[in-house]
Amino acid sequence: MWHYFPGQYMPSYQVNRALSQAHYGGGEFAEILEVASKIDPTDRESFNQAWLEKGNPVFELAEEFEKNGNFISARRTYLRAFNYLRSAEFFMNLNHEQKLPTYLKTREAFLRAIKYFDEKVIQVEVPFEGSFLPGYLFKPAGVKNPPMMIMFGGLDSLAEELYFGIGQHLNERGIALLAMDGPGQGAALRLNNIHTRHDYNVAGTAVLDWSIENLKDEIAVDRIGIGAVSMGGYMAARCAAFEPRFKVCMVYGAVWSYYDVWAGRPDSHPLAEIVQHIVGAPDMTETRKRLEGFTLENGVAEKISMPTYILHGADDKQNFVEHAYNLEKHLTCEHKLEVIPAGESGSQHCQVDDFTKSFNMYDWIAKRL
Repeated sequence: MWHYFPGQYMPSYQVNRALSQAHYGGGEFAEILEVASKIDPTDRESFNQAWLEKGNPVFELAEEFEKNGNFISARRTYLRAFNYLRSAEFFMNLNHEQKLPTYLKTREAFLRAIKYFDEKVIQVEVPFEGSFLPGYLFKPAGVKNPPMMIMFGGLDSLAEELYFGIGQHLNERGIALLAMDGPGQGAALRLNNIHTRHDYNVAGTAVLDWSIENLKDEIAVDRIGIGAVSMGGYMAARCAAFEPRFKVCMVYGAVWSYYDVWAGRPDSHPLAEIVQHIVGAPDMTETRKRLEGFTLENGVAEKISMPTYILHGADDKQNFVEHAYNLEKHLTCEHKLEVIPAGESGSQHCQVDDFTKSFNMYDWIAKRL
């Protein structure tokens, strides 16, 4: 992976994340590099403010386009604003006075953008334990009743981000995407206070049941798959293990045991506060205790019965490639493991620097869904 900040993995990773999503409308290279030039990689607040200083004026520019009836320009500009503001919010401390307002503005940018999509985007609210999980249905153009993938992100990520890359690649292959904020993610966490859980299959089945009942006129309800990204690699596998009605499973970055991921990380890790928040724990000691159940051990992986694709990078510094090998070793269903070789573009976490390395996965899934 290219390091904009030599020797500084995490801020460089986030710059690559934005650059890759720019291919799909989530940014402009020159704007992203301008932001990066203003970041002190040792100062988290400079990271937050640099993205805000770009995201806010881009949002205002989108508003101007919209006010003048230039809706195509407005759509494209709101999508850029979304991704810049998302980047700003990601590392803000929970008590940061700008965190919630920035998230709300991030979400608003996306909601305004989708009003002007060529294919209507359907917002969904899946009832869940007295509240709801929000999401978006993105349908492929010109396909009647397409198959559909239910997708979750990772950690506390936003369902909206799944549009940039994943949604477009699925739609191009005639597959609809139901991008969801699951427990511990996006609006489900930030607005509805729903924390993550080891039995993510409860959420997966809730979304599947709701889809079968409510999306009959939109999709082929007998052709629904499950997938997720990053930490979501655990979530997708867990959902697949306990819900045999899913037709395929996409593990976009494997996690064999999320407890193992954190067992060796210091409390000062850049993502520590986020993982503590998503589980709703008062400190990292309790966080690690609550993560003990986030594992595919003890026969869970063996329960997966549908075709399963695992994509992982050999140089993944967040969830080591051993997670992928462990999962593959325990699968008894039809499956494919693809590991992007060390040193190649795409060999880092979730192929953030080279989304083209995910093409094989989408093709494989499309043939089985």
